[in-house]
Order: sequence, then C-alpha cells, then structure tokens
Amino acid sequence: MKKIYRWGMPKIYIALILLIIVTAIGVLGFRFFSDYSWVDALYMTVITLSTVGFGEVQPLDDNAKLFTVFLISTSVAIFAYSVSVITEYIVSKNDPKRLQYRKTQKMIHHIENHIIIIGYGRNGKQAAAKLLAYNKPFIIIEKDEAVIERYQNENLFFLKGNATEDEVLIEAGIKRAACLICTLPEDADNLFIVLSARQINKGLKIISRASQDTSYKKIRLAGADNVIMPDRIGGDHMASLVVVPDLIEFLDNLSIVGKRSINIEEISFEDMFDDKIERTILDIDMRSRTGCTIIGYKSPEGEYIVNPEANTLLKPSSKIVVLGRPEQINLLNKEFDI
Repeated sequence: MKKIYRWGMPKIYIALILLIIVTAIGVLGFRFFSDYSWVDALYMTVITLSTVGFGEVQPLDDNAKLFTVFLISTSVAIFAYSVSVITEYIVSKNDPKRLQYRKTQKMIHHIENHIIIIGYGRNGKQAAAKLLAYNKPFIIIEKDEAVIERYQNENLFFLKGNATEDEVLIEAGIKRAACLICTLPEDADNLFIVLSARQINKGLKIISRASQDTSYKKIRLAGADNVIMPDRIGGDHMASLVVVPDLIEFLDNLSIVGKRSINIEEISFEDMFDDKIERTILDIDMRSRTGCTIIGYKSPEGEYIVNPEANTLLKPSSKIVVLGRPEQINLLNKEFDI
C-alpha cells in the first residue's frame, strides 16, 4: 500500500556503512595513538561511541585524549542516527502495513500482462470477484485507506494512491499491464484516468464505467475500448426479465462466478494448439471429445460468428466461445492442456 516507505539506497545500509566507518576509525586511532591491542582498541571505541562512561583500559596521553575528543565530537551524531535507523528498521519489519506494502511491491515488480482495477466500490468488487474466479492476476488501486484495511486480508493486492496521478499508474505496472478497469463513480475522474493510461500504454485494453450519457462518447474518445453504463444495463436487464424471463435467467446462469460453476469459456487458438496449422471445427471434434459445444467464433480480424458451421476454419489469433457443464469445461482444459 502506497504510503511510501522507501528505503532508497536504503537508510539502513547508509547507517550501517557510517557505523562501520566510524568504528574502524576509532579502532585504528586507539591502536595508533595508545598502542592498544585490537581487542582493547575495539572496546575503547565502543564505549566512546556509546558514551556509557566506563573507564579507559589504561591512561591516555595527550595525543590519545585529543583523538578521543575528535572521535566523540564526530561520532555521537552518527552513532545516534545509526541506532535510530536500525531500531526503526527492526520495528518496521513487524509492521503489518509495511509488510503488506513490500509484498505488493514485490508482486508488482514481477507481474506482467495483469489487470489494474481502479477503485474498490461496488463495481470494483464485482470485477475483482470475476477475475479471482478465472485466476487472472490483478491489482487494485484504492485511495481510501479504510477500504484497504477492511479488505486487505481477502487475498487481494492493493496499492494505496490516487489513480489520477501518473506516478501511481506507473507504480501499478501499467506499462506492463494488459487491461485497465476504471470503476470510479465520477465520470470526470474516469475520463482523466483513461486519457492518462492511453498516453502511457498505447496497447492497453481499457474498460471504463460511465454514469452519464454525455460522458460515454468523451470517455471513448479519450481512449477507452469499452464504456459500460451500469444503470442502463440494470434497467435493460430488469425489463428483459419481464419480456423474456426464462431466457434471461438462463443467460444469468451462464455467467455465475465460481471455479466450480463456470460453464462458458473463451479460448484462443494459441491456448489449444502450439502450431500455426489451420483447422476446421469439424477437425477438432470438440463435442465428442469433451462434451462442450462451440457457440461462437471470433476471427483474427475481429468478426464474430454466432453458432458457427462445422466447416468454419479456425485460424491463428482467432478465438472460440464454448458452452458446457463445469465438468465438461474441466475436461476440455485437460484435453487441450489449457
């Protein structure tokens, strides 16, 4: 979570280096000026730096006293700084917020082709639940710390920050991301984020929410690939339940979230085959091999075909949509090693 606890050339390293340097100076100084043994020189250096007030190993001559004055005057601040930094570091190792932040940062640095969800409100939660069901990697940018603290133990990765700032988007790995889902309630915020995201990553797929009809075209022009209006979808859905209730309930059952209940899948040509050899739907014989039915086909050019014919040619970069019971979907994944 972004409360930037940055250790940059980390302060702990700087403190340790300074402590080692001043200790080495003290040991060599006492060894040279007082002819102490290495152990006695180290002992004198430590009690001098820590100002504990123990007596000298043996009386000091004037040169050794002057060196001790120099060592005290130059090292007290360094020693105090080092102790405070080391103490802070040790305490921070057990700070849950810092541990969660480091865990999130480690994940972000290694992740690619992930999804970034902006906001964890009602729409953000729905998007996260769906992505979890399909095992898709994602990170959530949320500026409300109370929301983060409430949900951070639910196997979710949060980055605390305002997504309207480019630095936050970059920290979330937007340059390596595959998709951005913008779910904020304010259209102006969504518009600004879409515009910024498109400038940072030209190939990013961007899906944004819109509340007002007037915002739809603006967000599309800003660079969004898809703009969703939840209120319009909700009203249309309710009306459809009156007009064709059984059909809508059937379609609703196809989109149930949950690993064991998923019964509709989108599969790319590359997921099924390692080669570039074209095949027809009849050739792959999916129905008899898995029980699943191909109900849709998307060509490499983006053309959609509903209920494609058996002689439809599957080409590289194309996709198919299959329908089946959960056990049939699992069998399909095993059969084609997906």
